[in-house]
Amino acid sequence: MSEFLFVTGMSGAGRSTVGAALEDLGWFVIDNLPPTLITKVAELVGRPGSESERVALVMGRGGGEYLGDVTPVLAGLRRARHRVHVLFLDAPDDVLVRRFEGTRRRHPLAARGVEESIADERQLLEVLRDEADVVLDTGDLNTNQLRQRVIELFGGADPAAHMQTSVVSFGYKHGIPLDVDIVFDCRFLPNPYWIDELRPFSGRDAPVRDYVLEQPETRQFLDKVDELLMMLLPAFAREGKSYLTVALGCTGGRHRSVVLAEELAARLATKGITASPFHRDVDR
Repeated sequence: MSEFLFVTGMSGAGRSTVGAALEDLGWFVIDNLPPTLITKVAELVGRPGSESERVALVMGRGGGEYLGDVTPVLAGLRRARHRVHVLFLDAPDDVLVRRFEGTRRRHPLAARGVEESIADERQLLEVLRDEADVVLDTGDLNTNQLRQRVIELFGGADPAAHMQTSVVSFGYKHGIPLDVDIVFDCRFLPNPYWIDELRPFSGRDAPVRDYVLEQPETRQFLDKVDELLMMLLPAFAREGKSYLTVALGCTGGRHRSVVLAEELAARLATKGITASPFHRDVDR
């Protein structure tokens, strides 16, 4: 049984970066294959002796003219007992506009202006977005951060064996991530930023980590979150969810949320749940 990952989403949201990252992880990456040929690829991959068990299909580079045919293909692959996942890359419209202006690239749907083309594409992709197992907002991610997120999501063990879980830290002043499933607010904890000797450090450094974990509320909070996730994760898995992202936020995303994300990931690891932490705003 083969595994297929469909990579789609808004132009300018990072499809090329994701395709390169998957290729580095050992996926067999095919770019812009017409949906009518995907079943042929599945037949070839499914033959005995095939060395390409994990296939990533990057869709939509040509402007999305074939994307309306993808949904029946997804259903057909699932009926054939293949493992099928859909990754949808998104970003706010203003970010996409800046990226196109910065690179001076022509939008694939550039029958009108860039903003109008983005609106057209968003409407065209709505059906595929609804099919997505993971919607990844790349608006606040640089290229290296996006590659890291891909590695965390698709570089590990077989996702059919268990649900892939990510723990993300962020800063509220930079905006709540749009691609997360559960959000916890850590701003009730004392802020190391207001202690002069701790301010230059981040939550990855021992002085800040020790300070945050020494707070009585921290342990109580982590115990409650741990207990809640141990109830929710099996329930999500039973409902067929393959990927779950838990986010913890503080004011700037450098101190409290970083410590808690690291600690929560470590706690989950002791229960056999792999959840590498990702710190979106720690270097801001």
